[in-house]
Amino acid sequence: MKRTVRAIGMMSAAFAASAALAQTAADESQDRRACEALVDTPDLAITSARIKPASGDTPAYCYVKGTISPQIRYHLQLPLPGDWNGRFLSWGDGGKDGDLDFADHRLAEGYAVANSNMGHDSGAEPGTSFAYDNRQAEIDFGYRAVHLMVNAAKTAIRAYYGRPPDHSYHEGCSTGGREGLMEAQRFPYDFDGIVAGAPVIYYQQLNAGHTWLLQRTFRDHYAGNLAYDTDGDGTPDSLRKLDVLHEAVLARCDANDGIKDGVVDNPMQCDFDPRRDLKDKMCPSGQDGDACFTEAQIKTVEDFLKGPYDSRGKSFYKGRALGGEYDWARWYVPYAGNRMRPLALGFTDHIPYLFYEVDPGVPVHDPADLSHPPDRHATPPEWAWWEWSADDFTAGRADAMAALTNATDPRLSRFLVDNRGKLIVYHGWADGGVPPEPTVDYYNAVVDATFGGDLKKAREDARLFMLPGMEHCGGGHGPDTFDALKPLVSWVEQGVAPEDLVATHSTNGKVDNERRVCAYPDEARYVGPPGGQNDRANWVAANFECRAAR
Repeated sequence: MKRTVRAIGMMSAAFAASAALAQTAADESQDRRACEALVDTPDLAITSARIKPASGDTPAYCYVKGTISPQIRYHLQLPLPGDWNGRFLSWGDGGKDGDLDFADHRLAEGYAVANSNMGHDSGAEPGTSFAYDNRQAEIDFGYRAVHLMVNAAKTAIRAYYGRPPDHSYHEGCSTGGREGLMEAQRFPYDFDGIVAGAPVIYYQQLNAGHTWLLQRTFRDHYAGNLAYDTDGDGTPDSLRKLDVLHEAVLARCDANDGIKDGVVDNPMQCDFDPRRDLKDKMCPSGQDGDACFTEAQIKTVEDFLKGPYDSRGKSFYKGRALGGEYDWARWYVPYAGNRMRPLALGFTDHIPYLFYEVDPGVPVHDPADLSHPPDRHATPPEWAWWEWSADDFTAGRADAMAALTNATDPRLSRFLVDNRGKLIVYHGWADGGVPPEPTVDYYNAVVDATFGGDLKKAREDARLFMLPGMEHCGGGHGPDTFDALKPLVSWVEQGVAPEDLVATHSTNGKVDNERRVCAYPDEARYVGPPGGQNDRANWVAANFECRAAR
């Protein structure tokens, strides 16, 4: 009898397992059919839809590709119906884009994610070349591609899940930050909440400034360059000058926030004057050296801090913030470590392609070779970045393109008031590529234009977080790892506004600094064990409070 019962039990277990497998197979088949059916969505040009199997921490999902005339491509990462959290996320882009970016970590959290190529493919049209004599591509890059991708994504989401998303969000940094603020200004009803990091909203000013700063380090056979040739081989290899400069800035301002941690907490409160504070670091008899400064190099430092200006001294963009000097090297300083090709050199094609209303020509073949004169008689003519004049900016010759690419309108009442949207903006104070202070200026302009100057009222809908020591979208000596989307969702859906973002810094994978980054204009103040403010062991979020700026 016991054997019979045992046999029946084994048969039942086997049957249950078989039934479970059959149900799983049926579910997978249904998921596959539902995904593949998106190709037949009548009002979208979807080119492919298929289930991508799970891989590592990324679950299986429905992967969709589509096109929008003339050259916008987009893709969607759609969680399987049982995994969807009901939210849509527009994932922001970087640089000049031209590709499709994935957000596997947000997909794993249940978001239906969309991203576009911004209207061009970088494999065919690298850098800014997509814009050459192509007004439609400029418009798509400026603002059209993201908005139409959002429309397409919401249509596909409705078709796949049988309902629209409960809430829609955008998250992006750099170009992705500009996309978010452009959406808030032009298409205020696309999203319920936007995270805009290090937003390159002064797009024309920034790219013109890249060229202007490179002219400072390359001109007169590198006379103003902040790198030094220690072995006399003709290629500067030492960045000791930047170390000396950074150490002088820290000596002046590191302790302003009460903590000596190698970070300038608020550069706008730093009183540093290169001529005064580097006076004892001038090269004897003007002879260049590894750890001293010539007159031309002091002028370079002053120009980096002041920002670009024309031949009459008229400024059109602010300079780099104090405390981020170590990040200048990768962006603007030619030396052996970057093979004399700093990062910003790759952006000099912006001027001939996306600055003037009528493009003047194409860049010279090798932007690092200043000995090669541009061939103005070629078809099309060549153009050299080192010959560009800032007078063209102040004369208004970038105005037509600024109207397409700049996202500086501070009137956000349609998004923040009428649509009841929420906005989180953040920027690293040590960002060497995109000056952070203009982001503060823009936020203050929003307070004035949208909320009549009432900062308390503005903070109910829009908050700014300035991260001490963080470089462009991450990296640097200060805490640079955080999640701004999670508090945005809580703000939109539960009405809980973020007083701070908890950010961490890690070395070799181990967290060695954790701080509260407070909503502007508040600042974090140490409230831990008395006398322990300079002990790294006390640099944890619980030992900091948000208080009014001094």
